[in-house]
Amino acid sequence: MPKVHHKPLLTIIICLLPFFFFQKIMAQENNAVPISLSTVLYDIEIKYDIKFSYVDEDVKNIYIPPISSKELRDVLDHIQNHTQLKIKRLNERYYTISKSKTIDVCAKVLDNYKENTVTGSSVEVLGSDIALITDDQGQFHLKDIPRNSIIQIKHIGFKPLFIAAEELMSHNPCKTLLLDLNYEQLNEVIVYQFLTTGLSKEMDASIQMTSKDFGILPGLIEPDVLQTIQALPGIESIDETVSNINIRGGTNDQNLILWDGIKMYQSGHFFGLISAFNPYLTDKVTLIKNGTSAQYGGGVSGVLDIESKNDITGDFYGGAGFNLINGDVYGEIPIADNAAFQFSARRSLTDFFDTPTYKQFFNRAFQDSQIIGNTGQFEELKRTEDFYFYDFTGKFLFDINPAHKIRVSFINIHNKLDYSEQDLSAPSETQSRLNQTNISFGGSLESEWNTVFSSKINTYYTRYNLDSEHTTVNSPQLLSQENEVIETGLKANTFYKLSESLNWLNGYEFTETGILNFSDVTQPPYSNKIKGVMRTHVLFSEMEYTSPNTKLYARGGMRLNYNENLNTFSELRLEPRLNVNYEFANHLKIELQGEYKNQTTHQVVDLEQNFLGIEKRRWYIADPDNPLIPLPITKSKQGSIGLNYDHHSLYVGLEGFYKDVKGISARTQGFQSEGEFNEELGGYTVKGLEFLINKKTKNYSAWLSYGYNVNDYRFNDIDPRKFPNNLDIRHTITFAGNYTYNQFKFGVGLNYRTGKPYTRPDAENPVDNNFFPSRIAFEKPNSSRLPEYLRADASAIYNFNLTPRIKATTGISVLNFINRKNILNRYYQINENDEIETVESISLGLTPNVSFRVAF
Repeated sequence: MPKVHHKPLLTIIICLLPFFFFQKIMAQENNAVPISLSTVLYDIEIKYDIKFSYVDEDVKNIYIPPISSKELRDVLDHIQNHTQLKIKRLNERYYTISKSKTIDVCAKVLDNYKENTVTGSSVEVLGSDIALITDDQGQFHLKDIPRNSIIQIKHIGFKPLFIAAEELMSHNPCKTLLLDLNYEQLNEVIVYQFLTTGLSKEMDASIQMTSKDFGILPGLIEPDVLQTIQALPGIESIDETVSNINIRGGTNDQNLILWDGIKMYQSGHFFGLISAFNPYLTDKVTLIKNGTSAQYGGGVSGVLDIESKNDITGDFYGGAGFNLINGDVYGEIPIADNAAFQFSARRSLTDFFDTPTYKQFFNRAFQDSQIIGNTGQFEELKRTEDFYFYDFTGKFLFDINPAHKIRVSFINIHNKLDYSEQDLSAPSETQSRLNQTNISFGGSLESEWNTVFSSKINTYYTRYNLDSEHTTVNSPQLLSQENEVIETGLKANTFYKLSESLNWLNGYEFTETGILNFSDVTQPPYSNKIKGVMRTHVLFSEMEYTSPNTKLYARGGMRLNYNENLNTFSELRLEPRLNVNYEFANHLKIELQGEYKNQTTHQVVDLEQNFLGIEKRRWYIADPDNPLIPLPITKSKQGSIGLNYDHHSLYVGLEGFYKDVKGISARTQGFQSEGEFNEELGGYTVKGLEFLINKKTKNYSAWLSYGYNVNDYRFNDIDPRKFPNNLDIRHTITFAGNYTYNQFKFGVGLNYRTGKPYTRPDAENPVDNNFFPSRIAFEKPNSSRLPEYLRADASAIYNFNLTPRIKATTGISVLNFINRKNILNRYYQINENDEIETVESISLGLTPNVSFRVAF
């Protein structure tokens, strides 16, 4: 056999031995156990015959790696490099050791999940102006920072990390820090798609709408806030307007409407047919029917909290569009990395050209002037008008830092009308002018002090004006009316997270509301002026609990209200709130809500027939001692219990409720019979049942809802004392659905309800001639009902891209496509010949609308 030569292999092994030996030494050094600095100093003193002078506290609990060098200078440098202590030589034998006031630190930031590099984290030395961000390797280095300082490290999506600066020195390589992912526990969403995308039912039974995710509802081609909520059980508008939303049998003025924390006294355009809030800068809308959080007060019926977009995106975005009523534009302009400005503007097109939609809206607004005489024929009237509306909003967003944010908001809403009407059968003409304006400013400071404590301060100023004039051309009579509301508010909330399951909310709220009402008539001469100021101080506290398995949710709170009318009275009232939700079986939950509320403002409904039948609502301050219009503080209590099942694509909900409201005036209810009941005070009680079944999939959603209400007035000075409420709609049924196919969305729905109550003249003796002028003699109040209401709506939307960046949407809708003439209201008046005339309000007829929008 040939010999095998091993010399080359042996040579390689011999050459590699030093390298392996060196690697072993380095590994031993790196893995060596750190030694106490006190021990090291004692050994050095013995070995080198030297002495150290130092404060024991300065070297206590300090550990350094073992020292490999034998040279004294190298040993001392090793100690200084790993401790950043200052070693000063006094003479050949004595040395001093002291702490330096500043140190150098470094670290590498990773996440605690997969230990990925977290670049762009903010690093701040608290109590100083020293700050920087980590590099593309997640590292940072700071020199000459105070030794006793605290360093804060933050990044979006992670919990803030606080660490002592001394913990980051003496590391080579730099110490690794792990940031914890921020798993924020949100309120559980019971139904993600509730009727349509963008609507969801929250854990506390409130309904939340997000405009950007909004799908489609029958009759709607835009995410109109006040139109959308009418698709929900228990909410409707008895006269088809968005400015008269009735939540569980309450009047519109009993709803609390907030826009960016500002209380709104005007919510609609075109006499309530169009919402005054631009939906395209709206982030979310929260609707609450019962079980309200203790932080809300001021409306005894429902709460509608509208919030505009609140985050700085850093990019410019916007959009524009038009329909057959108005055009609008909106956008966000970045000012800096931490500042931006949002804006929206909308204006009607009605004073430039007429459209089929405008004609239907106009006829709906002014049809009360369509009078049926005693012959049963409509009187022929000639009408001319000049009408327009606009609204615009602005919002400034500024982040002082990630934990402190300032927001400033502004909104202006305006309606203007000049109107004249001529009766062709008689030489008479009337002219009217109406201006309605709401201007509001608001600001807030949101602060996150640490991971468990945050606060928010909100302040606002709002001013509402309604000016109107009515003249009769053929007579010297001039009627002037003015309504002005000025309100300032301050609200401070603190939020404390006691544990993962328990939250604690506390706060203080102050509002001052001043309301002026002025009326003047030239013939016969009459004038009155009513002014009131109400100040309200509120303390509130609330606890919120969510069990670890999320099966139980409970929220309980209390509001302590001190209402002070500067003219007459003051009152202290305690209002408890309760909201409980418990999943007692798989996908089956029981809900229990209850609340006490009060409100100190009212809308008096003016239905004077000499103003063309246009309904004017004027705000008043509660004042039971006012001789002209006595209005008490309205108080309510409500309780409800519900059961709902939600699993996969099926939702079924059933809820019963009882609501009792005291302290209402007949003047706020819109009576149109027997002197409008003068100034009687009373209350009403609503007992109701709401049912909803919703089948939903990725492509379609279909639902059936049913509402049953028994809504009765109580007035001790009226015979009978108990009778049906003007808003007593016993049965309401909605059957609707929507379907999505690729970029197309379709919606169709049918709405049915029983007619509202009204009062007819007495059949045997309709006219009472014992008075001058003669009066109508009526039957028992609200003893008759209008015919049932039926309306079918449809809509369709198509989404497409004009360019990779510009998205477009076009839509078409038809309200009441069966063109049914529904009677919304009926009342009676007596003419100069002592003849009774019938005045009727008819619903919108077949009303088409089209829209086109772009977004970028």
